[in-house]
Amino acid sequence: MPGTGLLKGLGVTLKHMLRRSVTQQYPHEKPNLPPRSRGVIALKEENCTVCYLCSRECPDWCIYIDAHKETHEPIGGGRGRSVKVLDRFAIDYALCMYCGICVEVCPFDALFWSPEFEYSEPRIGDLLHDKEKLGEWFETVPDYQPYEAGSEAKVKKVPR
Repeated sequence: MPGTGLLKGLGVTLKHMLRRSVTQQYPHEKPNLPPRSRGVIALKEENCTVCYLCSRECPDWCIYIDAHKETHEPIGGGRGRSVKVLDRFAIDYALCMYCGICVEVCPFDALFWSPEFEYSEPRIGDLLHDKEKLGEWFETVPDYQPYEAGSEAKVKKVPR
């Protein structure tokens, strides 16, 4: 029957029009965020091997990494071992587009999504956050949960 799609659409619109709006008073009431919400990128400095992969893959070039090499003397003889030491790791959130490519390409799990979203600054130049601030945000990263409750039942198998 022609016009049923239009009537269904108008029914949905009418249903939402008559529903009471929900307004959160943000500074006084914190929002209930979903468990996997993406706020800001956090750094676990111990896992970073200074491979520069995140800064190379970033489409905005907003990740700045500086490092130096140190040679550790062997205990039982032999050749010394060269290790990179992280001096600077900074992300310029004025440039970042929050695509998450850096988090995905990190082979050593040094970058994570933190649900922290309150990091506004009065000056745009203050949005360059260093490894100390990124390390503080790592404390807010939730534990990994592979699935939310009931999500296994929602997955449909595609027929081949």
